[in-house]
Amino acid sequence: MSETPATQAQAPVPSPPPRALPTSRILWLFAIGQLGWSILSGIVSNWLVYYYQPSADLLSRGMTTFITQGALVFGLTMIGLITASGRLIDAFLDPWIGAKSDASRHPKGRRMPFMRWAAVPFGVVTTLVFISPVSHESALNNAVLFLLVLAFYFCMTCYCTPYNALIPELGRTQELRINVSTSISVTFFVGTAVAYLVPNIAALLPHSWGYATNFRVTVGILSAVAIACMLVPTFTIDEKRYADVTPSTIGMWESLSKTFTNREFQIFISSDVLYWIGLTMFQTGMPFYITQLMGFDDSMTFVFFAGMTVLSLVFYPAVNVAAKKYGKKPLVASAFLLFVLGFVLTSLSGQFGIPSEVWACVMVVLAAVPLAILGILPQAVLADIAQSDAVHTQENREGMFYAARTFSMKLGQSLAMIAFTSLALLGSATFGYRLTAFVAALLCLAGGLIFMTYNEKATLESIAS
Repeated sequence: MSETPATQAQAPVPSPPPRALPTSRILWLFAIGQLGWSILSGIVSNWLVYYYQPSADLLSRGMTTFITQGALVFGLTMIGLITASGRLIDAFLDPWIGAKSDASRHPKGRRMPFMRWAAVPFGVVTTLVFISPVSHESALNNAVLFLLVLAFYFCMTCYCTPYNALIPELGRTQELRINVSTSISVTFFVGTAVAYLVPNIAALLPHSWGYATNFRVTVGILSAVAIACMLVPTFTIDEKRYADVTPSTIGMWESLSKTFTNREFQIFISSDVLYWIGLTMFQTGMPFYITQLMGFDDSMTFVFFAGMTVLSLVFYPAVNVAAKKYGKKPLVASAFLLFVLGFVLTSLSGQFGIPSEVWACVMVVLAAVPLAILGILPQAVLADIAQSDAVHTQENREGMFYAARTFSMKLGQSLAMIAFTSLALLGSATFGYRLTAFVAALLCLAGGLIFMTYNEKATLESIAS
């Protein structure tokens, strides 16, 4: 006789096997995935505007313009409109991917199958972003670039949202959350530094190929490396051994609503959007600050960013220890203020008769410490909030929390592209670039003040209870 519904309801549900705590080796294998996607993200974030809205110096070296130049609508440029629109449209797909990942019943887990599927398209599309069908300014190039930028950010969502959702899963203790955030922050900065190598590698290729071709070949090489890195965690980590693969049972809109009604998350995300606007403006502007304000060759962009990265990594152990001892909130707030000072001084670089080398050192030193802090701790803060929410709601919705953060990142980057490409056109050849750095400072100041209202003590107490 078949069982009745009542009998079925009373049947005991087998307990899932206990999850293992990840070792340092597992955390570093996981971090290699971030090395891959940060290379791709860094290529587009740091070089897209430089490539498609070239400076007079770059044009004099043989660079071609492929899309419509100059201000179009309310001071917005074509590259600004394309990048911002692509990010904004794709940003609304983030909650969908987050909900799909949370609810996945795939036998390999909720996160790794998404990452494995997305890695190759992510790398291929990154290369295609820099390839135009027509070798001169054309409306066709405008349209193709828009579609490719949209595809780039969609692939980024498909990989990064599930990837980031594994952070609280692998970091189930306060110490592990800080350790996993530290390891992925290291690989993030290494990946971003590698992305700054594009002009250096391109310069090694035959000059007869032309600047644009050398640039594209370089992006293709780095994209292949990035794909290999992104696939490493998907083939070396058994998600079911370390993570809770129980699917979420609520729909996307309910999950999204619950996520954004969390007060501590509201504070975090508001601060985070301002952080990403300011940081993206600064990163996008670095090649211009270094070449136009300080007078260096564009190949020096990597040198200074590498110096910034190495110096930042020096502070990683101190940040790791200090966060465990004093908490994450005071360190994050201080990092915002240091960015404010660094960005303001960068906006003044090249003036007052001070040598360019001094300005470059000031920029590198003042950015290194906040990069270390904000490279590690925001991910750990969000993991705290997601885990605290799971305690209160009994729902594992890490994917939605990190999808929302990906949304904030893309929203911030979109607004930064609009702001940077428009502000850069104001005034003289250097005034606009100076203004972008100053505005980035104001945004970081606002972000830091908002983050000061985050109740870290209550969040950690709810996890420990």
